[in-house]
Amino acid sequence: MDASFQLICGDKETKLKLIPATDGGAPIDVGVLVDYLNVSKVEFLVPEVSKAVAELAEETTITLNKNKTPAVSEHLVLNLEEDNMVCTGHFLPPSDKGALVNRSDILAALKNAGVVYGILDDAIDAYLRNREYFKEIEFARGKEPVQGKDAEVEYFFNTDLKARPTLKEDGSVDFFNLNIINHCTDGELLARLHREVPGVYGSDVLGGRIKPMDVHRKVLRFGRNIRLSEDKNEIFATCDGHVSLVEGRVFVSNVMQVENVDTATGNIEYEGNVQVNGNVATNFSVKARGNVEVRGVVEGAEIEAGGNITIARGMNGMSRGVLKAGGNVIAQFIENSSVEAGGYVEAGSIMHSQVLAGTEVHVGGKRGFISGGKVAATTLVEAKILGSDMGTDTVVEIGISPTTKRRHKELEELIDNNNKTLARAIPILEAARDKYQTGKELSPEQIDNIKGLAAVVREKKKEQHDCYEELETITALLADEKKSSVVVRDTVYPGVKVAISDVSKIIKEPVQYCRFVKERGDVKIVGMN
Repeated sequence: MDASFQLICGDKETKLKLIPATDGGAPIDVGVLVDYLNVSKVEFLVPEVSKAVAELAEETTITLNKNKTPAVSEHLVLNLEEDNMVCTGHFLPPSDKGALVNRSDILAALKNAGVVYGILDDAIDAYLRNREYFKEIEFARGKEPVQGKDAEVEYFFNTDLKARPTLKEDGSVDFFNLNIINHCTDGELLARLHREVPGVYGSDVLGGRIKPMDVHRKVLRFGRNIRLSEDKNEIFATCDGHVSLVEGRVFVSNVMQVENVDTATGNIEYEGNVQVNGNVATNFSVKARGNVEVRGVVEGAEIEAGGNITIARGMNGMSRGVLKAGGNVIAQFIENSSVEAGGYVEAGSIMHSQVLAGTEVHVGGKRGFISGGKVAATTLVEAKILGSDMGTDTVVEIGISPTTKRRHKELEELIDNNNKTLARAIPILEAARDKYQTGKELSPEQIDNIKGLAAVVREKKKEQHDCYEELETITALLADEKKSSVVVRDTVYPGVKVAISDVSKIIKEPVQYCRFVKERGDVKIVGMN
């Protein structure tokens, strides 16, 4: 049993009974004892008390003073954690004639401290059954908020923007069987919206409400040839064709097929996907809202797609050809061309071209070289060979552009301003609605003002939705930028310039089997993983 003590309050003097520990129990803590006597407003000499505790071998009673001391009641000391989520406390023992606390006393002490929520009755009952002094007890605990769930859209077709061509056993890349077009049939389920689940407020022990994190709403976004279910949670195809996801919007269309794009067809502009079974001739253009697939070659032409561009036999742009895709660009080779992809670029070789990828550039297969021109991506450029033994000027860049970073900041500011506008406008609309529901008439001027304010709220909510989607995309890119690297699986030749974000390095001697990364403000050459 632990050592203990009791204050004895007499009419002519005040004494202290000291009871030693038994069976290996804990001794009296002099500091705790001194604090207790001070709180009880008892006069005493610290050295005498300390000496008595140090020499305690059997039950001993010492005189603290020759004064009459009022009886000391059992006392509860309460403590609140900084976030007010937990209230703990401990009891100070009574003197020999002091009163004991009961349940009502404890509840009153909690109420006086402002504790009104999460009181633990079992802890109070346990103490009243077995009174242990100076032991910390948890009397109340708040309730954490229940976090909600963001809305999600489940797609029932392949939306993987990182699908790769098949690498054959001989080391070449199969650019013919890419399987990146998703076929669909009339009535087929394309996507399902799982709506947001709001969170539940929590409470601290003082009764303060704790707000859960905001949840993000989503809606199904789609084009023509698609039917929305009555509950607006599912979309279905209304024709046989191909389905694609372009910038978060689902498109279904029959593929427009032509043999060649030349004088027989003229320029092509189509809302869905375009398939060219042959070639695209110089000076012609193909523009599609969906994907563009060319099974032959592209010469000095312009191809623009909202989705992916696939060129099975490659492109010789003749210094005038342009490829611009909202998704990915895949080609057997790219020469003397300008290429811009919102996703990745995959090729067997890139020569004397300007290539810009939103995510990655992969150059593989037997040749796998990047020689001449400039290739830029956000997170990764991977090739077998960079430059050439002729010292061809070749620039490889990775990282987020300053323009994109500025856009990230602009979006954050725009979202904040819109939130402030909505916070001012929505209460006004709700107040007007309440007046209308209670039968109060509104003047024509008030009605016009409310209609105008409602239009502003609708516009701001739509703008917020679009801003959040764009911000989410850029935030993901910024997170991936820290892992950016240039990977070379064979040789980097002199004359190659490697730039990562705002730093660069010019290669002066051949380097093999390496990665380029940014470390401590410089471009470093490290080994392959």
